[in-house]
Amino acid sequence: MAGGHAQVAILGGGIIGVATAAYLAEAGHDVLVLDRSGICEETSAGNAGAFAFSDILPMAHKDMLSQVPRWLADPLGPLSIPPTYLPKLLPWLWRFLKAGRPARFEAAVSAQASMMMLAEREWSALMARSATQEFEREDGCLELYESEAEFRAREDDWRLRRRFHFRFRHLRKEEIADYQPGLSDLFERATFVPGWKTVTDPQRLGQAIWAHAEQHGAHFMPATVAALGEEGGRIVINLAGGERLTCEKLVIAAGAWSRSFAAVFGDAVPLETERGYNTTLPSDAFDVKRQLIFPRHGFVITPLETGLRVGGAVELGGLKRSPNYARSRAMLDKASRFLPGLKTAGGRQWMGYRPSLPDSLPVIGRSRDQPRVFYAFGHGHLGLTQAAATGRLIRDLVLDRTPPIDLRPFRARRF
Repeated sequence: MAGGHAQVAILGGGIIGVATAAYLAEAGHDVLVLDRSGICEETSAGNAGAFAFSDILPMAHKDMLSQVPRWLADPLGPLSIPPTYLPKLLPWLWRFLKAGRPARFEAAVSAQASMMMLAEREWSALMARSATQEFEREDGCLELYESEAEFRAREDDWRLRRRFHFRFRHLRKEEIADYQPGLSDLFERATFVPGWKTVTDPQRLGQAIWAHAEQHGAHFMPATVAALGEEGGRIVINLAGGERLTCEKLVIAAGAWSRSFAAVFGDAVPLETERGYNTTLPSDAFDVKRQLIFPRHGFVITPLETGLRVGGAVELGGLKRSPNYARSRAMLDKASRFLPGLKTAGGRQWMGYRPSLPDSLPVIGRSRDQPRVFYAFGHGHLGLTQAAATGRLIRDLVLDRTPPIDLRPFRARRF
């Protein structure tokens, strides 16, 4: 960057912005990343650490929708909507329900599957180029069910995954201990997904990818963006401290904060915020062999290099409410029932903001009014999983190349 001008500016230093910076810097672009906190310091620091390539079902699937009333009845359950926030959320909820209709659901599944297949290829290639393969674990995951009825209710979901050639194996009660010793006797069935991968630590991986981007010339500036605009054929970025930057092309990858930035360039995107919670326990809290998923309760347990992370759940409550860490404690209480002997002392609580769209697909593409502005946000629970694919797609758009997948399902104007 020279004289307050960059060839490409990226708003957001989370994993999406970092991966995009890596792809563009590799292609020889002068890239500047702006973020108020640092590289992978916010939501990308506290995620569950999964490369969830087989997670192709939108949130608005019938199994999830059937559980919503029960979840909402529990203020500390897997899904919470603060009553005072409900009026603001109603338009989003209406679109969410429409996304569950058969035709839209099928289209979203196909689009998500194409994105996941690209993501797996691109992460493999990016990790090879950046020498970060050491961060990846190929232990698979274990999805656990407390009854035969709960297991049967998921059969359609697994049939959909089989259609796209994702591998899995259903387990009977007596087989579960071979995949995770020490579990409660509560679980009657399970499904093992061998292709599910995790990372040793999502924040450290993101920072390692950033180091690779820096080696190719990318730069970082700690800054809060106050306003965007256009002037003299360039895009203008006004910072909170009064500084003014310009760029030739802009990528909006600001996660849950992207909505107001996209509106500047003509796109009203129904982006909402899923507030996710977790507790990271010391590494010796329990010997967890692979990521454990509890779909009925909406949380997972992941063994990381930095500890045992117990987290998940959805609180649709916007960006301004104070954290409700009772939600973290509720998940920890359940984890103690499911893993008898789990040591729950010494944990670090966390809350992050997941950018969520009604159909569970991100927004990737050009803005309506300014073809030099690109969107890369709204990945919900799948930011880490889809980061490399998003970086590849934005690079292709910036370079005017034909993307490897159809981007029409991801356009901002689909709503």
